[in-house]
Amino acid sequence: MSGAYERVLKILKQAETFFFATSDDGQPNVRPFNAVCAFEDKVYFYTNNHKNAYKQMKKNPKIELCAVIGEDRWIRVSGEAVFDERAEAKRQMLEENPRLKKIYSENDKIFEVFYLNNMSAKIHSLYTSPETVC
Repeated sequence: MSGAYERVLKILKQAETFFFATSDDGQPNVRPFNAVCAFEDKVYFYTNNHKNAYKQMKKNPKIELCAVIGEDRWIRVSGEAVFDERAEAKRQMLEENPRLKKIYSENDKIFEVFYLNNMSAKIHSLYTSPETVC
């Protein structure tokens, strides 16, 4: 995994909760997410295919997320959601986020994992210009 992607992963894990924005026919929808992992040099996330977030990403895969870093900084990450049906990708998410094992398994029919294609990330601050991470 590139140093930039590792940095994004580390920041999101430390934040613990980050907020995903999707679009539903032009209306922004924001919700909290709380799990992330590394798999095959990509940053992966998860959702449930019964949720609106999943349906919205399937219709329009462009998303953005934001996480607070301390008192006066935040990271914004954007890209296009690409769903990965492979059990290995799901297994990695479950291994790095064991609390998910209480509700999902790699072989169930609702657990979905995805990464962001064309991922870009910037760290913003109240006091300085944005820093491009990737």
